[in-house]
Amino acid sequence: MTVEGEGVGTIVEKKSRFIATVFYTDSEDDAKEKIAALRKKYWDARHNCYAYVIGTDDPLERQSDDGEPSHTAGMPILSALKDSGLRNVCCVVTRYFGGVLLGTGGLTRAYREAAVQGIAGSVIRKRMLMCRAVALTDYAGQSRMLRILSGEGINPGETIYEAEGVKIVFHCSEEKLPVIASAIQEATAGEGRVNSECLEYVTIS
Repeated sequence: MTVEGEGVGTIVEKKSRFIATVFYTDSEDDAKEKIAALRKKYWDARHNCYAYVIGTDDPLERQSDDGEPSHTAGMPILSALKDSGLRNVCCVVTRYFGGVLLGTGGLTRAYREAAVQGIAGSVIRKRMLMCRAVALTDYAGQSRMLRILSGEGINPGETIYEAEGVKIVFHCSEEKLPVIASAIQEATAGEGRVNSECLEYVTIS
């Protein structure tokens, strides 16, 4: 699971204001670029601490205390992200100091709670690694091809009309692809075929 767009959560602890911004990211370079943009947005804040988790099987995890005492900011934010089960996500918690020291325990709790609120304010989406494929057939076979895709619970994507026939882009699991390819060939008397293009993450809910 991951987030869509940007989610924001805010808490106030002993006059310090913590603003958590949670967003989707799929690379470390992208995360750093967005973190830099938030630093500019909140240029007058005392701290902009962050953590991110990128990838699924062996995720890349990074965190920064940005001047707060060691392990009082970045680690609690990272802990909140990991506990949420989200991947390809970054959380930046901006702190405006309120004049009252919170202590290490207070900071740890505040940064984690801010991150939790940021996650709660985000739109959560499930993303799966799926096969991007293209089904090709002549014009006569288009309706049969669409019925097969519909029967497999697949919503077709882009449809491309060319002189030699029709191309329909769709996503499905790797396991389901041979079944769909066989059904399309049979339904179109061998005129239709399916080409696998690549694997990519697709938002499914």
